[in-house]
Amino acid sequence: MSRVIVAGGGAAGMMAAVAASGRGHEVLLLEKNEKLGKKLFITGKGRCNVTNACETEELFDNVVSNAKFLYSAFYTFDNNAVQEFFGSRGCPLKVERGNRVFPRSDHSSDIIRTLSGELERGGVKVRLRTSVKKLLTEASGGGRRIRGVISDKGEEAADAVVLACGGLSYPSTGSCGDGYALARGEGHSLVPCEPGLVPFSIREEWCGRLSGLALKNVTAALYIEGKEVYHGFGEMLFTHFGVSGPLILSASSYYQAALCGYRRKKKAAEEPEVMLKLDLKPALTEEQLDKRLLRDFDSNKNRQFANALGGLFPASLIPVMVGLSGIDPAKKVHEITREERRRFAACIKGLPLTVTGTRGFEEAIITRGGISVKEINPSTMESRLVSGLYMAGEMLDLDALTGGFNLQIAWSTGYLAGSSIP
Repeated sequence: MSRVIVAGGGAAGMMAAVAASGRGHEVLLLEKNEKLGKKLFITGKGRCNVTNACETEELFDNVVSNAKFLYSAFYTFDNNAVQEFFGSRGCPLKVERGNRVFPRSDHSSDIIRTLSGELERGGVKVRLRTSVKKLLTEASGGGRRIRGVISDKGEEAADAVVLACGGLSYPSTGSCGDGYALARGEGHSLVPCEPGLVPFSIREEWCGRLSGLALKNVTAALYIEGKEVYHGFGEMLFTHFGVSGPLILSASSYYQAALCGYRRKKKAAEEPEVMLKLDLKPALTEEQLDKRLLRDFDSNKNRQFANALGGLFPASLIPVMVGLSGIDPAKKVHEITREERRRFAACIKGLPLTVTGTRGFEEAIITRGGISVKEINPSTMESRLVSGLYMAGEMLDLDALTGGFNLQIAWSTGYLAGSSIP
C-alpha cells in the first residue's frame, strides 16, 4: 500500500483519488477551495455535461490537441465506463442532442455528490482550504523521485503525488495555474496557454443589436488570411460583444491553434485578418435558395422588401439582413433585380463577421496548452522526469471540442493516474 497525495479536488483529482483508494492506497486529497468540484458545479450551465455517448473511437476525433496521447487513458476508462460509474452509484444519466450526457436531474451537484460519496467510501481524507506550495523530491537511481509535498499547512510525506490542479479558465473558481509552477519546478515544460472554448469578439456593430438571438442548424466557417481553418454545424448565440454558443466555442479551439501557427510561420507582429462566415440556410444549395427566394418574393410581390422576409429569418434578424443586402428596404419585391437577389442569397450563405479576438480566460471553458505531454508516460500518466509524480486533467496540454469531451479527458486521465500507482 502506498501513501498518495492528490493535489486538486476537481473532476480529474476526485477521480484519481477514487481510483487510487480503490486499489487499497491511503489517499489524502488537498483542495484549496472551501469545497470540492467548484468548477465542475458550473459546467454545462450548472447541468454538467458529464461525457459524450458517441462510439469510443469517435472520442479521438473530437480531441483538438494530442489525441494520440489519450489512447491508453480513453481505453482504460472510456465514455461507457463513465456512464456506468455514475449510473451504478445512484446518479442516473440521460443522453441529449449531439449525444451529450447529463445527470437526469440536470443538477451538477449530483455528480459531485456521487464522487464525494465514493471518496468517503474509499477512506480518502479530504483537506479543504489547503494549497500545495512545493513538491518534495529526492535523488533516486540517477534520477529523481517524489517524497511528498509542502502545503500551506505543513509538510506531508507521500510515495506518490497526483497533480490535478486545473488550468487558467474560470479564475473565479480558483484556477490560477499554480499546478504549472509546481510541475515546472521539477523541470517540466509548459506549452503556452490560451483560452479555449471561448466566445469571439466581433467588430461589426450590428452584431450587438442581435444580442440574445440564438440560431440553430447553421454552419460557421473560420478563415485566417483567407484560409479556412474550421467548418462546423450547430447552434450559436449573438451577444452584446459578438458571438458564442457551441458552434462558436468549437471554432475558437481551431482559431487559437491556427493563430499560433500563423505567428510562428510569419514571425510578424501584425495580427492576421480573421473572418467568420455564417451560412444561415445550410440545407439549401445556392440554386435551391434562389428558388426559395423567388417563391417567397412571388407570394409577396407587392410588398416592400423589408416586409417580405418573415418566412426566412427571425424578426430581430430581418432589419440586419435588409441592411446588409444593399437593397432599398422600401423597394417593392417585384422590382428587385436578379443581380440584387443573387447578392442577397450570397449574404445569406456567407454572412461575414470580423473576429477581433476572444473573451479571455474569464469566459473560457477550458485552457489550451499546459504541461507538455511529451514528458508524461501516456500508459500511466506518470512523469518521465520524476518517478512517483503523476498528472491529470486540464493542466496537461490536452483539449477537445464541446459536448462532454473535455470532462471525458479529465475522468480518463484521472482514473488512469490513480489506478497506475503501484
